[in-house]
Amino acid sequence: MGSDAEVEPGTLLVAAPQLMDKNFRRTVVYVIHHRAEGTLGVVLNRPSEVAVHDVLPKWGDHATLPQSLFVGGPVEQRTAICLATLRAGEDVSAIEGVVGVRGPVGMVDLDGDPEELAPKARGLRFFAGYAGWDAGQLAGEIDRGDWLIVPALPDDVIADPDTELWPRVLRRQGPPLAFLATHPGDVKLN
Repeated sequence: MGSDAEVEPGTLLVAAPQLMDKNFRRTVVYVIHHRAEGTLGVVLNRPSEVAVHDVLPKWGDHATLPQSLFVGGPVEQRTAICLATLRAGEDVSAIEGVVGVRGPVGMVDLDGDPEELAPKARGLRFFAGYAGWDAGQLAGEIDRGDWLIVPALPDDVIADPDTELWPRVLRRQGPPLAFLATHPGDVKLN
């Protein structure tokens, strides 16, 4: 059993305080796919200055506030990915153009009709690029202590960027992980 055995679609990879890579420092990554050949996810807490409307005009008015693209990760940043958190009672498998990830969260086909999907969604978040790991790469990073694997809540996907998602996710884990939420980021500042 590899150290990435707990990783599955719909879990979060929370950057450990010591992870200083500029692409992932203090990030929360939502896992969309996790298979033997690799893992794909999106960073939930990196909004950009680019409006969704400027890149995907038909979807812009339906994007959750702030209606900006989020930097999903360093891979293929010209690729757009949309995640929807569906309203209670909606069945992700019954909605055309949405592929279920976990529970009420699904990945949206951006060629679809936003007018049909929007009333069924509590929120839509759009990402430019993604985070990707080849086979064995994520397990190595977990072994090194770079990532903490925790459960996701559907609201994490559409969280307001002002809520400071990284410490909030850590706090709700309870001790000892909750203590990391107060890590200053730069221990020289402590």
